[in-house]
Formats: sequence, structure tokens, C-alpha cells
Amino acid sequence: MNSRQRRGVILLLLSVLGALAAFAGVLSVINDVKSKVGPEVTAYEVKDDIKPYTRLTAAQFEKTQMPKRWLSPNAITDLADIRDKIAVTTLKQGSLLQSDMIVDQPALQPGQQEVAIMIDAATGVAGKITADSRVNVYATFEGQKEGDPDQSKIIVTNAQVLDVGQITALQPDADERTREATKAVPITFALSALDAQRLTYAESFAKRVRLALVAPGETGTIPEQDRTYELTKDK
Repeated sequence: MNSRQRRGVILLLLSVLGALAAFAGVLSVINDVKSKVGPEVTAYEVKDDIKPYTRLTAAQFEKTQMPKRWLSPNAITDLADIRDKIAVTTLKQGSLLQSDMIVDQPALQPGQQEVAIMIDAATGVAGKITADSRVNVYATFEGQKEGDPDQSKIIVTNAQVLDVGQITALQPDADERTREATKAVPITFALSALDAQRLTYAESFAKRVRLALVAPGETGTIPEQDRTYELTKDK
């Protein structure tokens, strides 16, 4: 083997060693990234916006993979967890499904209906009404004709609250003062057909709807003669 051939063999060996060193460097970087990111787990994203109180199904979500260390502790990793659940608020497209976004689907008694209305956040019992609370529903109506006094009526007694949603601005595009003044809370009730009609009528036509929390264990009703109040008749 002459000197030129020896130089060729040496250069070839150096090239091989350089390639091996580069490959080892790439492997080292990959292993370092894996050690920092950690193993991946399954999570689920919302395909399209889901309205509040909608019953959830697997078809509404799509699977995604992400590092476990980046996943919220509340993230749902098994769609079996949404069985018999409903959305507690609007689920936005692309958002990661989490356990605090959903609640158990309310169990209604025979003859009951599930009815949700928006209650003015300033006139509700702020922070004290929760699922399973019992409330009386008051509504204030204008006089039927000019000169008639306004009336406050108890339209539903001992109504069962199924769920209390998040405070929402009814005019999100308005200025800050208007947004604060128009904040409301979606509250879901379990009511008879007649009480459901009374509630929806009040929401549509009353000047104001207000909730009064009933003491735990209280089962009594309010007599009909005590359900309407007029200031002019107050003694």
C-alpha cells in the first residue's frame, strides 16, 4: 500500500468516526429532550363549540397526544369519564377537556322538567346558592294599566336548584360599567310543568326576578294570600 492509499484509508476512517460522533450527538440531544418533556399521554380536545347543559358524547371530542408533565391535573384522559355528563359552560372549539368543565346530568323526578334561566348576578343570593339548594322565586311586575301599583309576587316556592353556572356578561362588547351592570348567572331548576311556565313567564315579562334561599330542611309553603305584595296595602 503506497502513501496515497494510506492517506485515503485514514481520511475514510476519520469520516466514519466523524459520522459516528455526529450520530451520537443527535442521540444525546433527543434523549435530553425526552428526559425534559417526559412520556406522552392521551388527552381530548373539543371539536366544535358545545353549548352549556348539552349532554356530552365521544363524537364531540378528538384525541390528541401531549407530554404528561404539561397536562393539567384536571384534564380528562379517558372518555368514559364523560358518561352521563353535561357541559357546565360553553366549551370552546380546540379547548382541552377538563373535569371542571362538566357535571353530572341532573336526575329529574317523574313529572319534573329541567329549566334554566339567567338571574341577575346583583339580585341573586351571591355565592350562597348551589346545586341542591331550595329557593323561592320572586318577580316584580308593573301594574296592568296606568295607575295600577307594581306588584311583587312569589311565583314558585321551594324550587330545587340543579346547577349554578358561571357569571356571564349579557353585553360582552359594551363598556366596563355596562358589562358589570348586566352580569347574570345561569341557574337550572327541576320544576313541575306549571312552575316551569311560571318561571319562564317571569323571566320574559317581569321587571326583576330575585331568588330567596330557603333554610335547609324547610318544607313549608307560603299561603296564596301572602304571595302578592303591594306597597299601598302594606300595614
